[in-house]
Amino acid sequence: MAAACAVTAAAVLLPLALSSPDPDRPGVVREPASMAAAPAAPAAPADTCPDPEASLRPSDLDGPTIQRIRSAGKLVAGVDQNSFKWGYRKADGSLAGFDIDLVKAIAKDILGSEDKVIYRAIPTNQRIPALQEGRVDIVVRTMTINCKRLEDVAFSTAYFEAGQQVLAPSGSAITGYDASLNGRRVCTATGSTAEAALKTRSYGAVPVSVPNQLDCLVRLQLGQVDGIITDNALAAGQAAQDPSLKLVGAPFTREFYGVAMNKEAGDLVRRVNKVLENYRAGGENGPWEKAYKDHFENVLPKGAKPPAPKYRDG
Repeated sequence: MAAACAVTAAAVLLPLALSSPDPDRPGVVREPASMAAAPAAPAAPADTCPDPEASLRPSDLDGPTIQRIRSAGKLVAGVDQNSFKWGYRKADGSLAGFDIDLVKAIAKDILGSEDKVIYRAIPTNQRIPALQEGRVDIVVRTMTINCKRLEDVAFSTAYFEAGQQVLAPSGSAITGYDASLNGRRVCTATGSTAEAALKTRSYGAVPVSVPNQLDCLVRLQLGQVDGIITDNALAAGQAAQDPSLKLVGAPFTREFYGVAMNKEAGDLVRRVNKVLENYRAGGENGPWEKAYKDHFENVLPKGAKPPAPKYRDG
């Protein structure tokens, strides 16, 4: 299953470096300034900004970024294609997952069709550079909102709550994010909050960083690492792919996923927040809960609800 998920992107998922028109406007998708991989992120300090999950108030008014996306006729979305249940390739080559459903809802609201999307696969450590360099309009890729990232990009309100947890083989001596990691090879994705947590407190673990989260799963299956630290929502999908793995210990953080955008694209942030208001509405028959049931019914706890939005002025 891991091999199937790692299939190279088909035509619908364009390479990250492809350009789009109009390079001089805010938040525009354009040729990257450099093709070099982004450096590994330093360990992030604890959040000190007030209410990092608070975002701009929703609006359906058309600003310059919305107008530019409409003129281009496509929404360019940075996504994952390797995370089962979130953003992954099905057997027929199409993309599916909780994050993909949200991208479609945003495209339908702005462009009138959920199919008017250019999907670009981006590794974890390219999410922020892709937005800053204008290679994508939005990133919907299990991206945790935090103060450090708010220095570089803008976020929508939170659309999912998760927490960091340890994934290990059944029968492993690893019991969680604790002293049982001492001397163990522990894998994280470069630029992830899991990597930052392990740098801050390693418990004697030997860190192994890889570009994409699925690379950790493959390394664990090959016996090249002893455990993985990642969001428990992602880890649950990996455990569903490989029943020989299990989540151990308790979640040791509380994190919220948001849609990331260019800091200059305030009109797009407000529009996405408007989409999320509608996406959360409707209870059991609403889009959010339907997507949760479709993708996580047998993987994550039943009856989950979307996080309540927080807003700020200015």
